[in-house]
Amino acid sequence: MAVTAVVGLQWGDEAKGKIVDILADQHEIVVRYLGGNNAGHTVMFGGETYKLSLLPSGILRPDATSVIANGVVIDPKALLGEIASIKSQGVQLGKLFISDKAHVIFPYHVAEEAILEARRGDQAIGTTMRGIGTCYRDKIGRAHAIRIGDLLRPELFREKLEDIVEAKNIILKAFDPSVSLPSVQEIYDEYLGYIEQLKDSVIDTTSYLHRELKNGSSMLFEGAQGSLLDIDHGTFPYVTSSNSSGCGIQAGSGIPSRMIDRVIGVVKAYTTRVGGGPCPTELEDETGQHIRDEGNEYGTVTGRPRRCGWFDAVATAHGARVSGIDCIAVMLLDVLSKLDEVKICEAYEIHGERTTDFPSQLDDLAAAKPIYRTLPGWKTDITNVRRLEDFPKEARHYIDSVSELLESEVGFVSIGPDREQTVIL
Repeated sequence: MAVTAVVGLQWGDEAKGKIVDILADQHEIVVRYLGGNNAGHTVMFGGETYKLSLLPSGILRPDATSVIANGVVIDPKALLGEIASIKSQGVQLGKLFISDKAHVIFPYHVAEEAILEARRGDQAIGTTMRGIGTCYRDKIGRAHAIRIGDLLRPELFREKLEDIVEAKNIILKAFDPSVSLPSVQEIYDEYLGYIEQLKDSVIDTTSYLHRELKNGSSMLFEGAQGSLLDIDHGTFPYVTSSNSSGCGIQAGSGIPSRMIDRVIGVVKAYTTRVGGGPCPTELEDETGQHIRDEGNEYGTVTGRPRRCGWFDAVATAHGARVSGIDCIAVMLLDVLSKLDEVKICEAYEIHGERTTDFPSQLDDLAAAKPIYRTLPGWKTDITNVRRLEDFPKEARHYIDSVSELLESEVGFVSIGPDREQTVIL
């Protein structure tokens, strides 16, 4: 397939980076099209672990071109730090292009997000406090937005910055009089230093991608977070600030969805969630802690422990539908290998009625009681399996059940962190 997209179907952290890394060998261009440095990918191969956030996973391939597209919000300091970190591990980075239309995160975005999240108290969304949401807010509001291309025009950048910093000081001091933002000059000098290091990578990525499609180049679109965190189709308001389902590909890159040949939906063999919001299958017991420990379910970016539970086929099927998937990748199946039995939520009971529809209202989701399908565990180490027929029959039954409930064939099964520990069907 010439053009492939990899999209998470749950609440993020589905191990998309591993699938992208595997597929990067078959694609010339890898595109990150949304989110910011709140999204983390951990990729392992050759005995090394690489933690990526803003950089597409294709950056580890010296013969691939990586693109950070217009839908991403960029903290230049974080991006440069990530580049330096990967280089320090001896990686020869591939070519990197950055959209001149991508929006920029500034110190006032981080300060504003921290203040607003603190004011929410028990209703806090669970943001990573990196200024992602507030940067997207300014993007939509337009008046206080600065894009990467603006940094290449110092006079324009200075003019915008003076107006924005004045406004932000007024707004933030109204919430907290003790707030002290860096001065216009400090921010101006700092960010001109950043763009000086990045300027050779800044282009109109939309035009570039369309030219490459016309030339027949193969492309891989890499999602961030997961479909259930989509601003329009997720568990609002406990969502991210962009379209993290497959719906975001066109807006975030400029490439029409009809040009995507194949969409791969990535799912964990169980459910995890970070931050607030209902999670019907969450296990607040020894089994939940067992899954957390076995799966090392702690955030790549934040280190926060993730909420863990059984696989939620109702929620995940919703993510699959809105993302328009062609096949699924079942990740971290090995995490369940020590359990006597495993469960899959095949339906909800909401206010006394059974449904397989994912609720659009948060209070209905909070009231949802999972209806489980209980399956026998396999109690066998599967990390060395390399063919589907070599899985224990119980593990095969689990894979088949996920496929049935999501109404999609399984294309990949991951049974360990290394890229070699992947059964490709």
